[in-house]
Amino acid sequence: MTMKIAQIAPLYEAVPPRLYGGTERVVAHLANALVDLGHEVTLFASADTCTRAELAPMRAQALRLDPAPLKSDLASHLHMLDELKRRAHEFDVLHFHVDLLHFPFFEDMAHRTLTTLHGRLDIADLPVVYRRWSRYPLVSISRHQRKPIPFANWLATVPHGLDESAYRFKPRSGGYLAFLGRISPEKRPDRAIEIARKAGLPLKIAAKVDAADANYFEQVIQPLLRGDPSIEFVGEIGDAEKSAFLGGARALLFPIDWPEPFGLVMIEAMACGTPVIGWRCGSVPEVIDDGTSGLIVDDIAQAVEAVHAIDRLDRRRVRDAFERRFSARAMAGAYVAQYRRLLGQDDGSAAASAAALCNELASA
Repeated sequence: MTMKIAQIAPLYEAVPPRLYGGTERVVAHLANALVDLGHEVTLFASADTCTRAELAPMRAQALRLDPAPLKSDLASHLHMLDELKRRAHEFDVLHFHVDLLHFPFFEDMAHRTLTTLHGRLDIADLPVVYRRWSRYPLVSISRHQRKPIPFANWLATVPHGLDESAYRFKPRSGGYLAFLGRISPEKRPDRAIEIARKAGLPLKIAAKVDAADANYFEQVIQPLLRGDPSIEFVGEIGDAEKSAFLGGARALLFPIDWPEPFGLVMIEAMACGTPVIGWRCGSVPEVIDDGTSGLIVDDIAQAVEAVHAIDRLDRRRVRDAFERRFSARAMAGAYVAQYRRLLGQDDGSAAASAAALCNELASA
């Protein structure tokens, strides 16, 4: 049965983002996949969005790349929620991706909402909020993400997915190591540099530098780049450059030092056939099939060993793991099952199938 579904994205980035961005990229792929499955999808997002869904433009330009010197993210999001509240009767399900911002406004219809939490949850003040607004059904993007608030109203775990056609498989690498994401202490680009140097391989770093991390970049990372031509800082890249950047890498280095809720860049690399060398931290053991789509390590020495062993992994099997577990279609199918549970449109078998699918995706 066709459903009318509202997808509510943050307004910080276009959907999908022009450059760096995780949540909005996932929402883009989810909305398109739901349309492909035959559902009527309305996407509440900034006007510079590109989607096969019906777009409800809430802001002329996404916040981060808007050149206006003064802008209010709170005002723009409140405007969006007010417009959604006015139109809520048009939809069967309201699927939120804006953390908890909507909680005070949609309590009277919480039973037909779904909230995917995309960020870390080990933050002061969050437990009291999830106890106070406990009627909202929640989706986690990894089992590990749930740990700080296990009591919350969790409906399912649905791993992120991406459109397979957006990433080109490359059967052979160009021999370098890659780091893709954001320059920040918790992402540990310094570890990536150390690993590459000890392994004797070149490293390409394609990363965004937020204003909040400018000092870290200038004081910690830039000194490591000087005088070493084997370490190349590419800067921030968009989707058009990712297949070449990731597909050309011998491995993606993911040496994080924080409780990563998911790590979208890992499955982007897998989509190109590039295995991941990831720290045993946060969601990493749930995303990487150790020995198939990558290698999980605990320290620098193990990471260097993994670099030298990574060519033993079959890049075709890396891509296969992505297609099996992290395609946009698999993600959309898992969400459709949850929407039907909310609406009481299954006899119990759909719920059981949904739970089995989510468990398979999360633990395969």
